[in-house]
Amino acid sequence: MGILYQQMGMKEFGVCLFILFALMAFNEFGRSTKWGGITLFVILPILLTIFVWPTTAAPGNKYGTGNWFNWAKTYSALAGCVGFMYLRYHPEAFQKKWAVIFPPAILAINILEACVRDFQCFSYGAFEGARINNLWVMSGPWNIMNGIAGLLNIITICGWVGLYVSKDRTKDMVWPDMIWAWIICYDLWNFAYTYNCISDHSFYCGVILLLSCTIPTFFIKKGAWLQHRASTLGIWIMFVMTVPQFAEELQPIPTTHNPTAFFVVSLIALVANLSLFIYQMKRVKANNLNVFKDEIYKGTKTYEDVLAANDYVK
Repeated sequence: MGILYQQMGMKEFGVCLFILFALMAFNEFGRSTKWGGITLFVILPILLTIFVWPTTAAPGNKYGTGNWFNWAKTYSALAGCVGFMYLRYHPEAFQKKWAVIFPPAILAINILEACVRDFQCFSYGAFEGARINNLWVMSGPWNIMNGIAGLLNIITICGWVGLYVSKDRTKDMVWPDMIWAWIICYDLWNFAYTYNCISDHSFYCGVILLLSCTIPTFFIKKGAWLQHRASTLGIWIMFVMTVPQFAEELQPIPTTHNPTAFFVVSLIALVANLSLFIYQMKRVKANNLNVFKDEIYKGTKTYEDVLAANDYVK
């Protein structure tokens, strides 16, 4: 038995690698052409909403996909995908206030949904672990810790006034001020959220799903993390809503259900996000910046590297 998860064999690793590369491949398909994105994030969800999800994600189904959170997360993720596509192919929209606010708003809403879910899991009082709404949950202080970490992650979203659309063929939505430090803190928080609230599904929707957007951000298209995240999340959650038995019966990777693991994972997320918040506030104060009007990391090497990678011309 492992520390976070029960023992995994070569089959499980092989399946996880296949899912990782499939998510990255679909992400590339969706961002490479306008019609690729429309097919994945408009046409496909409409068909699934009408013909599939009323059955596979019906309220009270034994796989846990029929709760409010799954439905809300599905459509908020898809709203982000569609909204970002619109902005990518209509970059002049960034001259309007609503367009500037939309990306950070949809991101903050998605994080807030998960924070609410963490607090809700604590309210269940399942301190010895229990199956609630057909999902295994163990309530504890980690829910509160990670809920706070998520709120800090929202507060540290910065530099949305600097978003722009790249001039290359893929027309990506680039966010230079969303530096690697924030992305890593988000990953730590989001993994802890999945570990706390979707525990026995968390290797897929935590580890693999987060890698599927973080890898492209660092090695394929720098600066487009939010676009990668929305797309891979939208693709994965559509799959989960369609094949809800996957992580439960077909290829389960259960956690160890160890309270110490829950505590440590959430503690790391909280410390990381608190550290980023403190650093960011120090930088704001030292440079006399306005978090609503200025890019906090402008002029840093990380920021300039994103501009250079996207051939940005001032």
